[in-house]
Amino acid sequence: MAHSLDSLLKPRTVAVIGASRTRGTIGAEIFHNLIANGFTGAVYPVNPGATSVQGVRAYPDLRAVPDAVDLAVIVVPAARVPAVIDDCVAAGVKAVLIITAGFAETGDAGRAIQDAMLAKVRAAGMRMVGPNCLGLLNADPAVALDATFAPTWPPHGNVAFSSQSGAVGLAILDYAKELGIGIHQFVSIGNKADVSGNDLIEYWGADPQVQVVLLYLESFGNPARFLATCQRVARTKPIVAVKSGRTGAGARAASSHTGSLAGSEVAVEALITQAGVIRTDTIEELFDVAMVLANQPVPHGNRVALLTNAGGPGIMAADACESHGLIVPELSAATTAALREFLPPEASVKNPVDMIASATPAAYERALPLLLADPGVDAVIVLFVPPVGTEAAAVAAAIQRGGAGATKPVLTSFMGMHGVPAALSSLREGRFPSYAFPEAAAIALARVVRYGRWLARGAGAVPELAVDAAAARAAIGDHHGWLPPDATRAVLAAYGIAQPSTQLATSADAAAAAADAVGYPVAIKLASATITHKTDVGGVILDVADAAAVRQAFADIHARLAAIGRAAEMAGVTVQPMVPRGVELFVGATRTPGFGPLIGFGIGGVAVELWKDVGFRVHPLTDADARDLVDGVRAQALLDGFRGGPVADRAALQDAILRVDRLMGDLGAVLELDLNPIVTRGPGQGVIAIDARIRVA
Repeated sequence: MAHSLDSLLKPRTVAVIGASRTRGTIGAEIFHNLIANGFTGAVYPVNPGATSVQGVRAYPDLRAVPDAVDLAVIVVPAARVPAVIDDCVAAGVKAVLIITAGFAETGDAGRAIQDAMLAKVRAAGMRMVGPNCLGLLNADPAVALDATFAPTWPPHGNVAFSSQSGAVGLAILDYAKELGIGIHQFVSIGNKADVSGNDLIEYWGADPQVQVVLLYLESFGNPARFLATCQRVARTKPIVAVKSGRTGAGARAASSHTGSLAGSEVAVEALITQAGVIRTDTIEELFDVAMVLANQPVPHGNRVALLTNAGGPGIMAADACESHGLIVPELSAATTAALREFLPPEASVKNPVDMIASATPAAYERALPLLLADPGVDAVIVLFVPPVGTEAAAVAAAIQRGGAGATKPVLTSFMGMHGVPAALSSLREGRFPSYAFPEAAAIALARVVRYGRWLARGAGAVPELAVDAAAARAAIGDHHGWLPPDATRAVLAAYGIAQPSTQLATSADAAAAAADAVGYPVAIKLASATITHKTDVGGVILDVADAAAVRQAFADIHARLAAIGRAAEMAGVTVQPMVPRGVELFVGATRTPGFGPLIGFGIGGVAVELWKDVGFRVHPLTDADARDLVDGVRAQALLDGFRGGPVADRAALQDAILRVDRLMGDLGAVLELDLNPIVTRGPGQGVIAIDARIRVA
């Protein structure tokens, strides 16, 4: 894989099949770009109706080209493309770039033609980008390949970009040039019939000239490979992605707690988070983050110092930092004393440091290294509002000098100036990103801080667990739909998930006998293969103290169902001893189309769907993923013993999550699983699944 894309991105010879003499056409613009932007190899226009194209001798077909062709760029009508592929195979072309549209994106007939072309390409050992794409480029001066019809040639840098949309790609290249972000390679993958985003991430992971990978995604061809590839590459090179399609319009209906919480967007978010990819909401934010990663080190923490010449923007920046998980800490006494030595009395040496409107470039140059040296600071955001008498260019030069050699990230905001315009060229020399407003700088930094945390946590490992998959399969047997209570208990027991003693009773007398056996007080719960949410129909009665009360509870549940016409759905009740008080949590799993098992954890109980304090990860989970789930719920105070409550056994919760993950990986018949509530008590006391439901195919 490391060199399989060289013929696409580092070709020595390029043939443009469909090169045109008519400027403004796609075939003409691609050929023009290859020539105008200085491709270091040989370019051959192929056009049977012309003897020359834009001053270069043309050839009627590939057989007439006097050199072996590494890359064939195909810009002919869709109906002619299959024949051109045959010519490429016969000529021994190593790679093809199909610009032409009209294939899989048009429907089944177009997909069939595309699949047939792909089969020929793969049989010949070629690689293919497209169809239906903008093209690709390599801005490395040693290659200077511009096989796109974009009007913009970006500056060379350390950023690689893959876009699934050609239209977005056009805007991307223009925007990158405007911001001064250097592009190493860009690929518009179009229908990604052969070369996918996963292939490019793998390739760029091995390219020493690439330091940052940017992605515009519309779909995942192979989510499991995306996860594995990104987890590996992101350890050394940050990956930033915009994934379109956030709405829940396509989420499936589901009957379990897990299913109702876990739509397709939840799966996407889980996959991207787990992969260590930095997700942004917009293309603009994508580049805001890229400006940091391409130029500055990843911070070791979330403590930010703010340096400004105006109080208002400093407050705005502080609010934005705090709103996005960053901390604006107090500065050390040594730092504040050093600042006070040269700042005027009216200045504030707290954080934010407000040097007031009269601040000179020299003040910026002197203050910035002091903030960077403070041991309680992980990053600095420098703000500048142009007052009368102070030039932005002079301040930019002062920041460049003051931040030289810094090992902590420095971001700047020259109010109203986005990117690094020519007037602030010294910022570009110092590799300091700049933003029009302080909020954008804070948001970009916050995303990079989260990536730093992902790096710091370590990769984790999928642990070995003692389970009995064969016993679980035997318990499932030929059941379908929701498993009966005894089968559910057997499956969970096979995977080491503790449950209270539970007995199924089909009559009031049997329920009383069961309660006598387990000991009072007991919980009486509806048993039904069709009613999922028992509390919604009055099917749970707690703290039942004696046999008479048990019989009454049985009768009450039956009466409630009869009142709504569902008495026939009652298979009986389950009888459980009351479990000592603990934190009620939720562990669940569901199979999501295209993503496989999705594991959820959060605050449980009857209001699990109301609070929605639940996180998700995609199978398979590492121990680090399980720890992230437990540490990721918003209501951490509940786990830490809120108002004298029990402290959660975090290790046992992580173990339960990993056991559910293993169960979903082993037992393909299990479609959905809910442990709600799963109760945790003090550290070392484990967890117990009070209620559990499993749906099987």
